[in-house]
Amino acid sequence: MVEIESLTAFEQHLSSGRSLANVILQGLDLTGQTRTLRSADLTGTVFLGCVLEKEALQAVLAQGALVFPPFSGLPYSSYRGSLYTPEELYAGFDPAHPESYADTPDARIYAHWHSRGGAHPPVLLDTLAQRLHDHAITDAMEEVLALQSQGRPRKVVAIMGGHSMLRGQPDYRSVAELARELARLGFFLVSGGGPGAMEATHVGAWFAGRSEAELSAALEVLARAPSYKDREWLSRAFEVRATWPLRDADRVVSESLGIPTWHYGHEPPNPFATHLAKYFANSVREDGLLTIAKGGVIYSPGSAGTVQEIFQDACQNHYKTVGVVSPMIFLGQEFWTRTRPVFPLLEQLARGHEYARYLLLTDSREHIVRALVDYDREQVPPASR
Repeated sequence: MVEIESLTAFEQHLSSGRSLANVILQGLDLTGQTRTLRSADLTGTVFLGCVLEKEALQAVLAQGALVFPPFSGLPYSSYRGSLYTPEELYAGFDPAHPESYADTPDARIYAHWHSRGGAHPPVLLDTLAQRLHDHAITDAMEEVLALQSQGRPRKVVAIMGGHSMLRGQPDYRSVAELARELARLGFFLVSGGGPGAMEATHVGAWFAGRSEAELSAALEVLARAPSYKDREWLSRAFEVRATWPLRDADRVVSESLGIPTWHYGHEPPNPFATHLAKYFANSVREDGLLTIAKGGVIYSPGSAGTVQEIFQDACQNHYKTVGVVSPMIFLGQEFWTRTRPVFPLLEQLARGHEYARYLLLTDSREHIVRALVDYDREQVPPASR
């Protein structure tokens, strides 16, 4: 079925003479379109959260169309047709007054979610609204990931790591430099969309079209507010965005996807990710993040959350539940063999399985890049190379 998610697309569809039969209309304000809808063939048409005038509603129901009415009183749309952007979630934020974050859509949605019971809302309608929202986000994310690059879907690589990794630390710079190089090679960078190693991932992608010196200067600015708990953390990010804005010519290499959650709403979403798939359900977000990273996952130093993601990813590879076996790369030999000795256990678990050949433990950025490039080449049919 055809999905129409904007009024522009709706008007283009009608002007081309195509029917609305078996079309899904998502989150549209169709005020003023009553005459058009009354005369249209609406066989099998679905209206998801659309605003309809009374006569239009009567007409579409009379024709047997399926109507999911919009929810009222929510600070978010359950039927949105696109991913979020930092500009949308941070609308109204003034870097000179960090406290203004409380008035942004992101903060208001988190406050509403928290007031309705958080992860366990007692009212069924709240649960339903959140689940429909998350489904819409997944649908929009799949559309972004399906965009072609050199005749192929995006080459998705995820970088995982701790939210407590501080700006100014060597690990933070290492992740940013790695992400920058991978973005330049055409990989689409994805992270959990929060601070720490996640932010470093998107900073690297943001600077893929700029020089090493510019990246270094930006990292110095960010280091003035090392932790997301610092009052100036978000302001310094907006300073970097304003000083080195994302240029149109760089978008082909600098686009990236953050996948945060209001479950951890005390951590602001990543201001350097060009696309934000923000969820209410953290479990959906975590599993989805690992599932889409078919080009490989890099694990930078992290704590319990990162370790959980490692074994979720290992399970997908062990049983091939997503249809592919992809690289699991560990950045930091000392960390992953002594501080968090996960790698030896994973290596033993993988023996006799295909994914054993895609495990890599290294301190070398060059080794990581080579492993991901080689794996990507393996996925291209010989006739397409």
